[in-house]
Amino acid sequence: MYEAVRKELYETERLSALSDDELRQKIDRIFVRQNGAKYLTVEDRVAAVNQIFSQLRGLGILDGLLRDDTVSEIMINRFDRIFVEQNGMVRRSELRFERERDLEDIIERIVRNSGKEINQANPIVDTRLPGGERVNVVLPPISIGSPVVTIRRFPKERITMERLISLGSISEEAARFLRQMVCARYNIFISGGTSSGKTTFLNALSDFIPPEERIITIEDSAELQITGIPNLIRMEARNSNTTGAGAITIQNLIRTSLRMRPDRIIVGEVRGAEALDMLNAMNTGHDGSLSTGHANSSRDMLRRLETMVMQGGSGLPLPAVRRNVASSIDILVHLGKIGSRKRAVLEICEIAGMQGEEIALNLLFQRREGRLLPTGSELRNREKLDLYGERHEPSF
Repeated sequence: MYEAVRKELYETERLSALSDDELRQKIDRIFVRQNGAKYLTVEDRVAAVNQIFSQLRGLGILDGLLRDDTVSEIMINRFDRIFVEQNGMVRRSELRFERERDLEDIIERIVRNSGKEINQANPIVDTRLPGGERVNVVLPPISIGSPVVTIRRFPKERITMERLISLGSISEEAARFLRQMVCARYNIFISGGTSSGKTTFLNALSDFIPPEERIITIEDSAELQITGIPNLIRMEARNSNTTGAGAITIQNLIRTSLRMRPDRIIVGEVRGAEALDMLNAMNTGHDGSLSTGHANSSRDMLRRLETMVMQGGSGLPLPAVRRNVASSIDILVHLGKIGSRKRAVLEICEIAGMQGEEIALNLLFQRREGRLLPTGSELRNREKLDLYGERHEPSF
């Protein structure tokens, strides 16, 4: 039924020349003529026009999911197999595209509107929708059998530290401690697994940055929602074009940012060779910098940073890399999931220099019996607190 309307529109109209209102009116007229007005309810007519319009100008069946604030992730494994994360639970959706070509049309629309390109020579694209949702697309033959699309959504309202406290993701005492660390310009690294809430937590931490500072954010795909900082510069990496030229990496952006007089640098996520540049920035006058990375534990994050630096071709021996990590990062916050839904801080550690050939961790807070509790260990490195002064501790 809808296919016949679309076919007539394609044959008789130049759709790109029509405004949204004009297109809706033409869809309505054609649909009524084809199906007979006396057999249509108002609800059916409006629903049909909206669905056809969405297929032509929007994202088809995805539009409804993108309007649903309870949906945090959309996973399209193939045109007729769609999964969603809704209220923290993953389930298979009843929605499906009519054919693979419809899914391919949506992919082309997403990528084209973002100014990027996707084809067999460039089969993997990371981009975002106008609403800020992060999109990853993988085409065959990299994805076997069908294009794969993953859309990560973010809450429309920023989640503040107060909100995280109310959700039980962090204790009030730990939040006060982290605010003190941010204000005193300790370098903080946030680790955790996929969908553990690293970006959300980084956003909440950024609220503690004094508003008079100059901040530069660097991301692979812009997701951070930093507010209250007038002197804010946001930069985003860029993939190469079809000829293999034009790539701007996180590593390039970190090096460029050092020439822009930042007070702090925030790297959305460290994944590779840029780890050394980030560590060097933290170690050379940009105290208070923040970043995140994927890992299963605090100790695992340190090992992954070592691996990233060494695989980046720095030529540094492992002992030198470890000393660099130990002298660059002050506080490590590890996040994870409790059960299948709740995201929470699992532990907060101080990186306390070297102990022999290993990086020493001073565990300050640890989640036990469902609560994030202080371990009783005191912060060993108080140099920055002494330098920048004890700040007022807020009540949340």
